Amino acid sequence: MAFGDLKTEKGVKELNTFLQDRSYITGYSVSQSDFDTVKQIAKAPSANFPHALRWYNHIKSFEAEKSAPACPMKTAPTTTAPPAKKEEDDDDVDLFGSDDEEESEEAARIREERLKAYADKKSKKPELIAKSSIVLDVKPWDDETDMKAMEKQVRTIEMDGLIWGASKLVPVGYGINKLQIMCVVEDAKVSVDLLTETIQEFEDFVQSVDIAAFNKI
Repeated sequence: MAFGDLKTEKGVKELNTFLQDRSYITGYSVSQSDFDTVKQIAKAPSANFPHALRWYNHIKSFEAEKSAPACPMKTAPTTTAPPAKKEEDDDDVDLFGSDDEEESEEAARIREERLKAYADKKSKKPELIAKSSIVLDVKPWDDETDMKAMEKQVRTIEMDGLIWGASKLVPVGYGINKLQIMCVVEDAKVSVDLLTETIQEFEDFVQSVDIAAFNKI
């Protein structure tokens, strides 16, 4: 790349224009072309030519590195690692000594005794009986049904785990009342479906039976 005489201001100006969008004379890294060109410049370009000055200082820094004497590499002092501590002989440590065996057997014996005591205590604890509180709506055929007689028939039903409670008449319209009666049942002994079916067998009095409320107690 010719720039004219780089010892003149005109030549340096041409170089400055060339380096506006370049970092090196050729390519994208410093090359021999940069060193050959910088030798043609008598002195560093003035501040009026910033691109040429930037390039000049950059190439000169490479020349300084090339001319600097190589520094001998310092070698880190070698250190000798201290000898590893001699492990104790296996014979000196009894990992499975008789004391540990005795402790393990004792711990197992105590654990078995505690489990047996817990099982005995649990077996003596009374079992919780699940119960439910139920409110039944027993509907008659019409307003001529004898409600007292109907209630009397319902209360004749006896089942193991069934206890009848309070009752009342509730108007449903057109002069007709339904019998609302409460009972408590043991869930494991009394089937609610069987109870309602049994009440409906009193066909002379009962039209239908509905569950108005059902609560676990």
